[in-house]
Amino acid sequence: MTVTATSVDESDRLHPPSARAPWAARLVRLVPAAVAALSGLLLYVSFPPRTLWWLALPAFAGFGWVLRGRRWKAALGLGYLFGLGFLLPLLVWTGVEVGPGPWLALVAAEALFVALVGVGVAAVSKLPAWPVWAAALWIAGEAARARVPFHGFPWGKIAFGQADGVFLPLAAVGGTPVLGFAVVLCGFGLHEAVRLVVEGRRTRTVRRPAAAVALLSVVLPVVGALAARTLVSDKAENGTVTVAVIQGNVPRSGLEFNAQRRAVLDYHARETERLAADVKAGRAPRPDVVLWPENSSDIDPFAYLDARMVIDQAAQAIGAPISVGSVVERDGELLNEQILWDPVKGPLQTYDKRQIQPFGEYLPLRSLLGAINENWTSMVRQDFSRGTKPGVFSVAGTRIGLATCYEAAFDWAVRDTVTHGAQMISVPSNNATFDRSEMTYQQLAMSRVRAVEHSRTVTVPVTSGVSAVIMPDGRITQRTGMFVPGHLVQKVPLRSSRTPATELGVLPEIALVLIAAGGLGWAIGAGVRGRRARAA
Repeated sequence: MTVTATSVDESDRLHPPSARAPWAARLVRLVPAAVAALSGLLLYVSFPPRTLWWLALPAFAGFGWVLRGRRWKAALGLGYLFGLGFLLPLLVWTGVEVGPGPWLALVAAEALFVALVGVGVAAVSKLPAWPVWAAALWIAGEAARARVPFHGFPWGKIAFGQADGVFLPLAAVGGTPVLGFAVVLCGFGLHEAVRLVVEGRRTRTVRRPAAAVALLSVVLPVVGALAARTLVSDKAENGTVTVAVIQGNVPRSGLEFNAQRRAVLDYHARETERLAADVKAGRAPRPDVVLWPENSSDIDPFAYLDARMVIDQAAQAIGAPISVGSVVERDGELLNEQILWDPVKGPLQTYDKRQIQPFGEYLPLRSLLGAINENWTSMVRQDFSRGTKPGVFSVAGTRIGLATCYEAAFDWAVRDTVTHGAQMISVPSNNATFDRSEMTYQQLAMSRVRAVEHSRTVTVPVTSGVSAVIMPDGRITQRTGMFVPGHLVQKVPLRSSRTPATELGVLPEIALVLIAAGGLGWAIGAGVRGRRARAA
């Protein structure tokens, strides 16, 4: 075998440096874009059903690295890539039954908020104590996403990925804004600390003020979370109540989960009667109240006598009031309603869902969308109406707050049940339309954060999984599987004290938005002064 050696001159002739250099330069230029997208993907991996909450820290460290000192156009693009890396896999469940179009449109819109935050982070990245300004800017972006467009979409708040994390007690201090701020601050602080170490090795000097800020950005959130553990308790303050959570399952998953008339209602009534048999046999304690999911009655019990009879029989069998979820029509309005059904007196109290889901329960821009594609408008033939009053059911002296499904993502919708006297919270949901996606686990994590935020027991009755009982300290004590019938019975603590988060409400979020505005104003002012100085 003959081996032919290529000379250096021949190699340069075949691959001259002038030809190699542009490709190398292009690859180098792609590194920040790749890091931005991968950092977003890392942030997604930190969310449930995985318990890798700590991955949020290197995710934001990477985000800080790619944005530092960037011009606004580059920061906009890198921020958008980070948003896509995070939100594309996080929200894939939104297209399970309706195809990729709505999923991609939602992600494209939501990632714009992240892109704008990226511009702000790049602008403040050269300021003293920049991790503080940058973390506040992220929370300002979340505040905007939770309100616009179409009343907001807060899914993907950083706080909702921290149900298993060390930072969780901070939810009791200032709700999801403070919890999220601590995580993002720690991540940006981690990047700053690494950057200063590398810089110090190169220059043999230490910038002590910057090093102190980096260290505090990492340490203070952890210390604050450990100190906040004193606010977290599962002790009963107002006695206890025995609750039963019913998961009846559905005939089929997807948008047609209730296509078979009365099947969903029959499934939940049947599971309640199984529980009644267990109670009679001494295998389970008798509940004081039974909680059914959203849409657990697939036909209106006020309009159809057979539905009313089925619910009556179930309530009488178990001998306790049942909170029934149904779609009802009243005075020409369609309402997603929870009904407290007494075994003797029938329906006593109702709660109408207030934060209804755009494109699911009502169709924004209906005429425009209908002109583009008539199939879109046929999926939501009639818009739901919004409820106007907080949901708090009174059952034998126990006050149960209600936040129906999508409402669990909104700070105000959960908080005002507590400010109106709720001693525990129930989040009845219907996940049947999302099949076996991660949606149910993401929503369960939200409920765990809400439990700590307001120091309340939270029950999650779901049609098809995962139903759960959550203690005021965020622990899940019982849960079901997905797409299986089951019931959970437990004595849970009732509490009436309020956490700082409950008392402060939206004030911590407002404070962080003002901090973000201050940092951004400082950065813009410094940029203007720098340009004037260079011009002079």
